[in-house]
Amino acid sequence: MSQISQLQSMDVATRRKEARTVIASSYLGSTIEYYDFLLYATAAAVVFPKVFFTGMDDWVGVVAAYGTFAAGYVARPLGGVIFGHFGDKLGRKGMLIVSMLVMGLASALIGLVPGASVAGPWGAVMLVVLRVFQGIAVGGEWGGAALMALEHSESGKRGFAASFVNAGAPSGAVLGTLIMGAFSALPNSQFLAWGWRVPFLLSFVLLAVGMFVRLKVSESPIFKAAIEQERVARNADARATEKAVIPLLQVLRRPKTLIFTMLAGAAGFALQVVLATFAVTFAVSKGADRQGVLYAFAAASFISIAFVILGGRLSDKLGRRPVMIGGLVLFIAYLIPMFQLLSSNNIFLIFVAFTVGLMIHSTLFGPLAAFVSEQFGTTSRYTGASLGYQLATLLGAGFTPGIVAQIFKDSGQNTGSVVFYLAVMSVVSIIFILLTREPKNNDLQAVRL
Repeated sequence: MSQISQLQSMDVATRRKEARTVIASSYLGSTIEYYDFLLYATAAAVVFPKVFFTGMDDWVGVVAAYGTFAAGYVARPLGGVIFGHFGDKLGRKGMLIVSMLVMGLASALIGLVPGASVAGPWGAVMLVVLRVFQGIAVGGEWGGAALMALEHSESGKRGFAASFVNAGAPSGAVLGTLIMGAFSALPNSQFLAWGWRVPFLLSFVLLAVGMFVRLKVSESPIFKAAIEQERVARNADARATEKAVIPLLQVLRRPKTLIFTMLAGAAGFALQVVLATFAVTFAVSKGADRQGVLYAFAAASFISIAFVILGGRLSDKLGRRPVMIGGLVLFIAYLIPMFQLLSSNNIFLIFVAFTVGLMIHSTLFGPLAAFVSEQFGTTSRYTGASLGYQLATLLGAGFTPGIVAQIFKDSGQNTGSVVFYLAVMSVVSIIFILLTREPKNNDLQAVRL
């Protein structure tokens, strides 16, 4: 029986059971990958300025540390192209295994990089190189995990299914922040000497768990059906072999879709990364206890996991665009109160600031995986979704912590300029969400959309 016939005749109960397994594995794998990737964000906020950029003004060191943080986001589109190409040609599963291996090894090695007191500037150089490998890995991870969840799920539940992949980001942030927060309880000299390294070295353990899970999932049935459909077409028409298109070229022939999805998602990543980096640094600079701030962010991130999934479920009912626009409008209104709460030097109020901010952000972040992925056809979906999503992260998140920290420093530590910058980014994303077609009813089995 052909792959197409198998996909059509597969028992509903079997498909649902398989979908649940794939969604669970995508969530777990995404959590592990984002633990590694976002752990770097926490370290860049509270450790790296003092370990790798010593002898500088405090906020200059912060800006420099965020510069190394940006390297990962610069590399993410490259990872999307590399893994996307082979994922569209060879399959989703294999690329997910490779991406996890690269991420786990790079993250563990970060824990071994010598500080400026030992290696001088070469420590920062090694940090950047490993951060680039992290970026390449997560650039390939997201697309594969999102597509596996999306392509195994039923129509009408795709936003809900894909949201679990994005829920891996706050889940990874919780795990990383809790572990880093636990070690930050050490005396400051010990924490800066070796304590911060342990959470990175634990990536070896998480890598083993993730690889075990990844090896057990099945390949996307929609992908297998699409590949067979193209094979049948080539056999029927010998000339079709001459028309074979590289997935990246297939995506670039419709640049409008790529550009619009990138700009539509950019603000969501900017707001996410500001909460994970600048907001933490800002709250600590106002006198709040470092460990308390990290735990407040971890607790708020834990609460936000449910809201990411809720946002995806709402988008199945209302559409991706209305839910995402609603989240951005609410966040614009919340920016000023958020910074007031963060500057309170009160851990409970800082927790409220993070919680409300992440809850609002989650309504935008939940539908985003489906919104981006549904814009592309099956044989270029890994490449298109990965590239659109990762370009959005580069534009929205890659340079935002450094830009925001520089704006804050240059304005005499005035948050008004930061609020204005983030609000403008949000408005731009709202405009491009409105300009992008609503994708929730697209046919995912179409080879090309």
